[in-house]
Amino acid sequence: MHKPSIGLSLEGLPFIFLTAIATLTFAIIDCWFMATLLLVALFFILNFFRDPERVVPQNPGVAVSPADGKVIKIETMRDPLTGEDRTAICVFMNVFNVHVNRMPVAGRIARISYFGGKFINASFDKASVDNERNAVLVEDADGRSWTMVQIAGLIARRIICWAEEGDTLARGQRFGLIKFGSRVDLYVPTDYVPTVRIGEQVFAGQSILARKN
Repeated sequence: MHKPSIGLSLEGLPFIFLTAIATLTFAIIDCWFMATLLLVALFFILNFFRDPERVVPQNPGVAVSPADGKVIKIETMRDPLTGEDRTAICVFMNVFNVHVNRMPVAGRIARISYFGGKFINASFDKASVDNERNAVLVEDADGRSWTMVQIAGLIARRIICWAEEGDTLARGQRFGLIKFGSRVDLYVPTDYVPTVRIGEQVFAGQSILARKN
């Protein structure tokens, strides 16, 4: 899987194009109130779909954040794909965060499972089991399993996963996107421990979330 980057997520281009055309149209007909509102909306959309390059740590035995945002939860939870009780690190993305998701470790996509659900606030505990979500199981080079769960939020209405089962991706490589406020939970192997604290701001593909014990 290869996902090109132009500094913006390609999924945002239709929204950007249509909003820009509408803004220009209202400006031409001197409807400045609507033109101004649409210009603000265009700025918001450009900000939301930005996709900056990241410096991915090359340290052995570490896992990086799969999402930009704030760590809102670190506790033992039931892995939706393996059924095991594992440490989960939950990262909440508000509408101002970059929403492109990245691989925490290098590995093979072993399984992808989609679960339909609700659209409650992704910061709530029950969002991990009640909301629409997409779970991705990754097997690293040492045979460990990692589970990433993309969770739709109150505003989000579409989860995008560019990766496919069987793909082999590098640490920090883009694998998906969630449109608007949402969350990603990372279930780590038993021999890894979290290196972040609740409330800490992290960046996808760059911030180290866990380290081998």
